[in-house]
Amino acid sequence: MIGLTGPLLPVVSFPARLPTATIQFGSVLLLARTSGSLAAAGLTGGALAVGQVVCGPLVGRLADRHGRRAVVLGFSLADALAPPGWSPERPRGSRRPCWRCSGLHGATVPQIGPMARARLLALARRAGARDATVGAALSLESALDEVSFVLGPALVGLAAVTAHPAHALGGAAVLVATCGSGFALHRTAAATRPGPEGRAPAERRVPAKRRSRSSTSTAPAPTRTPRAVHPPRAIHSLRAALALQGAMFGACQAGITALTERLGQPDQAGLVYAAMGVTSAVAGLCMAAVPARVGLTTRRRAATAAACALSLTLLWTDALPALYATVTVLGVAYAPHLITVFGLAERVVPPARLAEAMALATSALVGGQTLAVAVTGRLAESYGPAAAFGAASLAAALACLIAPAARPESYTGRAVEESDGL
Repeated sequence: MIGLTGPLLPVVSFPARLPTATIQFGSVLLLARTSGSLAAAGLTGGALAVGQVVCGPLVGRLADRHGRRAVVLGFSLADALAPPGWSPERPRGSRRPCWRCSGLHGATVPQIGPMARARLLALARRAGARDATVGAALSLESALDEVSFVLGPALVGLAAVTAHPAHALGGAAVLVATCGSGFALHRTAAATRPGPEGRAPAERRVPAKRRSRSSTSTAPAPTRTPRAVHPPRAIHSLRAALALQGAMFGACQAGITALTERLGQPDQAGLVYAAMGVTSAVAGLCMAAVPARVGLTTRRRAATAAACALSLTLLWTDALPALYATVTVLGVAYAPHLITVFGLAERVVPPARLAEAMALATSALVGGQTLAVAVTGRLAESYGPAAAFGAASLAAALACLIAPAARPESYTGRAVEESDGL
């Protein structure tokens, strides 16, 4: 992995992801403290998420067409300078929400996670790396995402306790301006520039060791022409799977928050999220050790089945120790499913649309989570935590049902299992 990217890129890309994990939570805490309105704070967070979901695919499309260096650099600086989701209200010193500013702030998120994933995959394919190396790349990127989404809210909470939530937003602006720009200007960005006629340079090549040794021809190995420029229909089922996983995570968030409040320990909610995120990140790193003979579709079915079965235990959870134990085990199913679906997405889209596909996949995940939090939060408030946990189990069951029915094909027309060597 270090040989593909150099030692600096992961060091730069990880802190560049933290602003995405901090701006939503930080804006919610800031507005809740300064205005005293939880409803307005929640709507501010929703506007941020909507801006990110709607404009994230556009950022990926621009990167595929005009180069990732210029696009990521421009959006990193724009996000650092974007106005926050609140504005002064005169004559009083309180704050009032500004939905347009919140949406703009979300729209300028530079999508470092999807861009880093697309860049690493492109570098691996360009170097003729084995599928095991590609799987390791996805495992590393997913683990970094998980850790960032655990560490980001924790840093916001620390800033809110020790000083003020506005300091967390200021730190996020500095990080996205410096580390986001560093990620954009890294030398590996030049290796993934769009090629002639809009084609990405990282076309999937056949490694020399896989070619026949008995062949004496010096002509390059023929490559199979893609059937179409646009991604096949299989990508839609993958986006639906990510939306359902986001819904499951959002419903779990609402249920965990409601249960910890009912138990009189609302401060424990953040630690419960962290426990889930840590086990998910560890499971994601361990995915690199799964044998290559276990194909992506098999991994996907196993991960969705595990998530569905483990989520059912939430329905009978009514104590804090049991909640910790349940979500810690449940987190094991999250990252493997994410890694597998992103791996399938990488195979079913043409290389020239890779950044857009990764941004769309991330938008589906964030959109499902945002919608689930909004809906299940009301359910939990009216009917208790079990209602939110039931919605999480329903989302997991739907993801489990669509996994066996989907048999994605690569953009060249081959089944994914065939491309994995099964």
